[in-house]
Amino acid sequence: MGDSGYLGIQKREEHSSKENIDWLINCRHKKRQQYTEESAEYQFEKVKSQLRSKVEHVFSRIKNQFGYSKVRYRGLKKNTNRLYLLAGFTNLLRVKSTLN
Repeated sequence: MGDSGYLGIQKREEHSSKENIDWLINCRHKKRQQYTEESAEYQFEKVKSQLRSKVEHVFSRIKNQFGYSKVRYRGLKKNTNRLYLLAGFTNLLRVKSTLN
C-alpha cells in the first residue's frame, strides 16, 4: 500500500511534539475487515479511500501518460513548474468531453 511508510508515524520521536495532528492514514486491510459496514470507523475508512482514489488517479495519469515517473534534478523551480504544467494538462484531459 502506498501509505505503509506512514504507519506508526505518530510514534516516531521526530513527530512526538506534534500531538494535535490528525494524520488521516488508511488502516490496514486486516483491521478494516473487523469493522461492520454500519460502524463509523468503516464509513470513515471508506471516505478516506474514496478521496485517495480520486487523487491517485490524477497522479497515475501524470506519471504514465506524460512520463513524469522520474525527475531529473534540474532545480526545484523547474521541477515545480513542470509538475504544475502537467497537472494543468491532466485537468484539461479530464474535462475534454465537457469542452466539446
